[in-house]
Amino acid sequence: MFDGRDSSWHATLALRFHRRDARTLSTNRHQGPLRMQKPLYPEGDAICHAVIIHPPGGIAGGDALEVTALVESGAHALVTTPGAAKWYKANGRAASQRVQLRVGGALEWLPQEAIVFNQADVGSAIDIDLEAGAAMIGWDIVALGRRAAGERFEQGRYAQSIRLRIDDALVWHERTRMRGGDPLLESPIGLDGQHVFGCLWAAGAALEALDLNELRAELGTANASAPVTRLAPRLLVARTLASTTAAARDALAAVWSALRPRLFGVRAQLPRLWAT
Repeated sequence: MFDGRDSSWHATLALRFHRRDARTLSTNRHQGPLRMQKPLYPEGDAICHAVIIHPPGGIAGGDALEVTALVESGAHALVTTPGAAKWYKANGRAASQRVQLRVGGALEWLPQEAIVFNQADVGSAIDIDLEAGAAMIGWDIVALGRRAAGERFEQGRYAQSIRLRIDDALVWHERTRMRGGDPLLESPIGLDGQHVFGCLWAAGAALEALDLNELRAELGTANASAPVTRLAPRLLVARTLASTTAAARDALAAVWSALRPRLFGVRAQLPRLWAT
């Protein structure tokens, strides 16, 4: 909803994926400037590729976005975005995004990066609930400041929470708090002078029997760029630091490519949208 009194956007998008015969179908409801483009099937009927678009092109101070996705048993969805999300200068007002994912089937949550401008004030939350037989791979990539434009993250705030439950049990909760000019941006125990960081998580029953050493050997140098660790029997996490968003995405995409056939039984095929 657009409120002329404060010039802020409040938008919601609710996605639902369900299986009919051999095809994953999708429905959606929206309010305000969030949309889902026409569903795509580049890999056949079983996997629905959904693209979320935000027509304003950036998120300003006072904006609040909410995305929910329900993937029912038997359905398989890959959700992405056409470009980077841009968090603009706050002008004294915080902006927020909340993502709620409920998965009974298979979900790949692969948005492109978020770019946090200097003096932005951002609150982001990702809450995931997986049923016992569900599986997913997701990632989140963030750039603090626009280094290519000579801008550093010297003022502002970026706060994020990622929480994952499997069969109603909390198995992972990660919190990130960064302030502009924070010593952690340069510290070896923080971002070590890099301004891009990314996290990939993979969850599902198939991971319990996965040989982590074999996976790391297959990844080779990619595992050095985004080391993979096991946080729970059904949960793997990979993290990366990089000087560019492209390098961070390449590192996490290598992990996704190795895990996708193991978790979903299908070969890795990058979304065509990313090549445009």
